[in-house]
Amino acid sequence: MAHARRRFPDAAHLVLSGDLANSGKIEEYQRLKDVLDQIELPYTLMCGNHDNRDNLLHVFPDTPVTDQGHVQDYVDIDGTRLIMIDTLDGPPYRNDYHKGYLCADRLNWIDNALSSAPGRVLLFMHHPAWIVGLDGMDEIRMYNDTEALNTFKKYNNVAHLFTGHLHRSISGNIQGLSFTTFKSPGHQTPLFVENLHISQSTPEPAAYGVVFLAENIIVHTEDFQLALDNVENCIEALPEANAA
Repeated sequence: MAHARRRFPDAAHLVLSGDLANSGKIEEYQRLKDVLDQIELPYTLMCGNHDNRDNLLHVFPDTPVTDQGHVQDYVDIDGTRLIMIDTLDGPPYRNDYHKGYLCADRLNWIDNALSSAPGRVLLFMHHPAWIVGLDGMDEIRMYNDTEALNTFKKYNNVAHLFTGHLHRSISGNIQGLSFTTFKSPGHQTPLFVENLHISQSTPEPAAYGVVFLAENIIVHTEDFQLALDNVENCIEALPEANAA
């Protein structure tokens, strides 16, 4: 966070795109809150597969939620709507379960947010709703991907999709929708196309994304080097991890 604030002090909004905690514990969210309390930048929190929605909302009680309690929100910046959606498949919250899901309530909320948008839309989610060619990660994508993509395409105003979850810089086009997947601010996933296990990681530099909004949408990935011991701790914390 210190690196990002130093490099981009004029940022308009911060999106934390899920996996805010490793095991969804109260003390993990409190640690995050201690960091965020030190900055004045407005931010949006999102849920990923490692999160516990109840514990997140306990520590961040002012977090916007839908009528059904999902952590979804949108922000309009100079005619561009940022829609942040909740792809956590829970409760129950299971440490060994990593697939994403968008229920009918969440899809209806997204439909309304798209239909009321003042202009183009940037849509942020933790889990991708498409295959990226990494077999281990593809197995834990959003499993009702067809429903999700049909909703995203409904109004022809989605200018770009953003995801996390995969721990790699990936870009492409899915059914006419361009997308960017950002690297993690911790460990990264190696480019093992076959036989990739989700616990495998590589100590590439950590990174975060930077999005410039003007006439065009320009997306950058900013690498920064974690202290070596932090990288090693991230890798050692993964069961049966293999560093490449």
